[in-house]
Amino acid sequence: MLVWLFLIVLLLLIFGGMAIAFSMGITSLIVVIIDRGLANIPFGILAQRMVYGVNSFPLLAIPFFLLAGRLMNTAGITDRIFNFCNALIGHVRGGLGHVNILASMIFAGMSGSAVSDAVGLGQIEIKAMKDQGYDEDFSAAVTAASATIGPIIPPSIPMVLYGVLGNVSVGALFIGGIIPGVLMGLFMMIVVSIIAKKKGYPIQKRAEFISILKASGKAIFPLLCPVILIGGIWSGIFTPTEAAAVAVLYSLFLGMVLYRELSWQSLLKVLREALDDTCVILFIIAAASVYGWLLARYQIPSGIAEKILSITTDPWIILLLINGFLLIVGCFLESLAAINILTPILLPLVMKVGIDPLHFGLIMVLNLMIGLLTPPVGMVLYAVQRVADISFARLQRSLLVFFIPLLAVLLLITLYPPLVTWLPSLVWKK
Repeated sequence: MLVWLFLIVLLLLIFGGMAIAFSMGITSLIVVIIDRGLANIPFGILAQRMVYGVNSFPLLAIPFFLLAGRLMNTAGITDRIFNFCNALIGHVRGGLGHVNILASMIFAGMSGSAVSDAVGLGQIEIKAMKDQGYDEDFSAAVTAASATIGPIIPPSIPMVLYGVLGNVSVGALFIGGIIPGVLMGLFMMIVVSIIAKKKGYPIQKRAEFISILKASGKAIFPLLCPVILIGGIWSGIFTPTEAAAVAVLYSLFLGMVLYRELSWQSLLKVLREALDDTCVILFIIAAASVYGWLLARYQIPSGIAEKILSITTDPWIILLLINGFLLIVGCFLESLAAINILTPILLPLVMKVGIDPLHFGLIMVLNLMIGLLTPPVGMVLYAVQRVADISFARLQRSLLVFFIPLLAVLLLITLYPPLVTWLPSLVWKK
């Protein structure tokens, strides 16, 4: 009875329009009130579990990466990245589409947030593409699709959360995301090339060598940021949490000292925005901590695992079923909330059939990033729609073709785990 109550009340509240954090918190409270077995437990335990849920050193990376992303969007860093990519590959067919994707891949190595990528780079990229004669809906679709690379190429906020909940090395998750992220970018570029040729989009004049050198010189310090972060984690110089703090300090140095494009007034605005983002995310994590504690108390994860294993024990079939489930969940649940709720349920199941938690972490995150492009909850979809100022219908139609490369990469990493595990194994062998 209580198992169904867990699910039904939560779904009713979510579909009724209530925020996910309040939905999980109220559901947990109702279960505690109804269950007589918990009658002797004071309500204060719920507050304690919420505090316990966010009282984690690795979770400090989340506010730092959020702040770093905001700083980069304000400090002139995104402009320099875009101009560098444009000078480098803007001359090929569909050039600005490729520039859009490459810029997202570079920005992904700094912020770890898909929404930061979509908003920061999107404002520059969509306008530039429209000015060059690209269709408005295609420009927006490329921007939205490429933003999903942000949390796959390290650093990554969703990976930090999954690592904390699943007791998986965050550093290994970061390194494991490099190959899948690069594949996502390459596969999207293939799609852009095909569409650009079909629609006859313009070809820019090849940039002169001196122009490439100038653009590279202006972008050299932003380009060093991913090298510093990934290299520092790879070599063990600092942890992923410390890398997040380094990203903030580096962004402040570029914006306030080197480029002098970040004023004190702008900094205060960025701090307020990052604080708002952090409070929302940590509230979701805190509420999900209580919800997850009750799930474990009622042995719901192990019960679900036993039922699925009674049907099949084939790890590949289980992974394919989970992929389908996560793609549906991503349409209706915010990605961090989904990770909070589902990691304690699904991770024990996949571990029982011998699937590497590192491998599964990338599968889960990529599934939920695809969900960012689907209504009714898709955060990247809404962000890009606001930036491009076009209808959802047009944006969704143009986005459909980009699900092909995303699903292709998802299938590849599902069926061939070394795409995820090979690089981390090299680092951990050292």
